[in-house]
Amino acid sequence: MPKAFQDFYPDPLAHCYGCGRLNAQGHQIKTVWDGDETVTRFTPQPYHIAVPGFVYGGLIASLIDCHSTGTAAAAMYRAEGREMDSQPPFRFVTGSLHVDFLKPTPLGVELEIRGLVKEIKGRKVVVTTTVSAQGVATARGEVVAVQMPEHFDA
Repeated sequence: MPKAFQDFYPDPLAHCYGCGRLNAQGHQIKTVWDGDETVTRFTPQPYHIAVPGFVYGGLIASLIDCHSTGTAAAAMYRAEGREMDSQPPFRFVTGSLHVDFLKPTPLGVELEIRGLVKEIKGRKVVVTTTVSAQGVATARGEVVAVQMPEHFDA
């Protein structure tokens, strides 16, 4: 299996709840290219419950969010012909997140999260992402990811 995008994040940028490999309490998602799409697989835990048998929508939104920002970073490296470990690092934050919940997402099954870059324009990358359970799309989102400045201040 190829190294995940998130495994290339430098330590100071690897603490995100959704995708940070240094956040022991987070999701620690791992995203890779699959042709022109990106893919993450994630299995919700019993505590990710909304109602018995189904996943909490906030988890779905956070998976779409972090999968999409990771996709944006990888897409920018690809567009510039750079390796993922080259400097300075590309890292993105969410400028806009829109999620449509298509059907209830069942607990107890692996989810497949797939992203597709819709547009790269300057420091912004638009990514559409679909969450599927057992081959059925349960949520779809669009993220406008904005490249972080070299020095990120509040």
